[in-house]
Amino acid sequence: MTRLETPVTAASPKTAVSPKTAASPAIDASAQPTAPTAPLGDPTFIDPRIYALYDEYCHGRIDRREFLRRASALSVAGIGGLAMAQALLPRYARAQTISFTDPRMKARYVDYPSPGGNGGRMRGYLVQPSGTGPFPAVLVIHENRGLNPYIEDVARRLAVAGFVALAPDGLAPVGGYPGNDDDGRALQAGLDQAKLLQDMLNSALFLKAHALSSGRLGATGFCWGGGAVNFLATTMGADLKASVPFYGAAPTAASVANIRAALQIHYAENDERINAMWPAYEAALRAHHVTFEMHRYAGTQHGFHNNSTPRHQEAAASLAWERTLGFFRKHLA
Repeated sequence: MTRLETPVTAASPKTAVSPKTAASPAIDASAQPTAPTAPLGDPTFIDPRIYALYDEYCHGRIDRREFLRRASALSVAGIGGLAMAQALLPRYARAQTISFTDPRMKARYVDYPSPGGNGGRMRGYLVQPSGTGPFPAVLVIHENRGLNPYIEDVARRLAVAGFVALAPDGLAPVGGYPGNDDDGRALQAGLDQAKLLQDMLNSALFLKAHALSSGRLGATGFCWGGGAVNFLATTMGADLKASVPFYGAAPTAASVANIRAALQIHYAENDERINAMWPAYEAALRAHHVTFEMHRYAGTQHGFHNNSTPRHQEAAASLAWERTLGFFRKHLA
């Protein structure tokens, strides 16, 4: 049976922790003279060096032109690096799992005040189960490129599972998600980052107080959003009941003392930068007796939950999502 994870909980002894991840390949093709061998006949194969380049690109360290240029210099068993790189670009239309017309839920965009944020007001995608509520509430925080269709779909997934979900668009003060990730990434990088986090905090408070909300609030987020969820956990105290960050940057060790929410933390195996933060984070969680569980999924890349790109790993993503829903049902009931 394929091993999917390395789980760690607050009750796990130190010896159970396995922070080791698969070594991330070098970004420069010249640093890897020996290319990996492509599995014979596997049309879905992506060279790990292309994954590493894509990680640089999607986190804004290189632009699309440079990503494709470097990728084009690589090939494995006749598979061109440029083709592999283009396969990694998001295909949002193919990734929709819950239609926006699904009768099990109702969705709309809402505007609300955001004092101290980037523009004084915010806009988000509010999705509720069919019915009148109130419902347990979950904030869904996007990656580093604004409220794209994948994140909206995650909000709909939560609604059909019985939660009222709000997915704020951090780009609302600059006109909203522009329709493509490259421009979205540039817009988000240009925002005042402290004010952007304030916009996320204000969004959480807006959802918690909403008429459709039971007042019991959880939060989940991905990549940048995972780090933002960790920020909310250190900032909101008992107002946040459950926090589920996916491959997000850890908060400072000193701020962990403020956490009152229960945490379920999801990591990819091949995510060197984020995983390097875990030992100190875990030590702080244990020192302050925070309720937590951590799951690391073998063979996965950063972004494995996002089903719009080949980094998606179906078995791991499904297991992580099943755990996420169960965790929210337990702590937001």
